[in-house]
Amino acid sequence: MNFKRLQKSFSDAWHGVSYVYKHEQNFKMQLFIGILIIIFMLVFGLSKSEMAVILLLVLLVLILELLNSALEKFLDILKPRMHLQTALIKDIMAAMVLSASVGSILIGGLIFYPYIIKIIAE
Repeated sequence: MNFKRLQKSFSDAWHGVSYVYKHEQNFKMQLFIGILIIIFMLVFGLSKSEMAVILLLVLLVLILELLNSALEKFLDILKPRMHLQTALIKDIMAAMVLSASVGSILIGGLIFYPYIIKIIAE
């Protein structure tokens, strides 16, 4: 195994995440909300399977936002921003992230609901 190559791969990946964090407001917001959700997950004491689902949902949204950002940069190279098809593709990618976010909220709500009701009832 070539550890220098592996180290370079991790460095490149971190650079990509860092770039998106610095330049994409939605990624910052989604990361912040994801961290809050993980804190709530630990505070409420979710089961391991519930934790796995929540973590997968948080990662899904973040990964889709990274993909969205990468594809937007790629499209900016291929076609100017004002091209109709480019704008449509960007809108579709934003819809992809929005759909995953809304789905994650709904699933997260189903998971957290009993824990919130339990706290309110006490």
